[in-house]
Amino acid sequence: MKRLIQQFFNFAVVGGISTLIDFIVLYISYEVLGMNYLIGTAIAFIIATVFNYWASMRFIFVSKFGKDLRYKEFTIFLSLSIVGLILTQILMFVFVEWFGVAVMISKIFVTGFVMIFNFVSRKILLDDSSEDEPINSVHTEKVAVKEANHFDK
Repeated sequence: MKRLIQQFFNFAVVGGISTLIDFIVLYISYEVLGMNYLIGTAIAFIIATVFNYWASMRFIFVSKFGKDLRYKEFTIFLSLSIVGLILTQILMFVFVEWFGVAVMISKIFVTGFVMIFNFVSRKILLDDSSEDEPINSVHTEKVAVKEANHFDK
């Protein structure tokens, strides 16, 4: 349980940085450049997702895949992100168009919901860590073992 809490905390930090990137890009797209809020939301989501993939697989999750199978890992991450984008777009539309909530306020509510979806789905589909192992040592050791096994083939 301690590891899961630490992992979620790290996910929240990375997610916080990703969210900041997401909000800044949306703000610039919508408020400064005058783009449609749905287009701005999509652009912001994509940029934040690229950062989030790198940071999540570097600092939070232990990949189930060796280096030679990282394309599978990225495909799963990207697929989950697309589902997250669809959820984001639908929820943004509902909050803004149906309920009349301001775009940036809507984004706060939507971000909280999608963050939970992202953590749970990535934990289930991408993470290979054990509950008993400390978070910092698990990532380094498992990556080293997978890379060593790759070279043994």
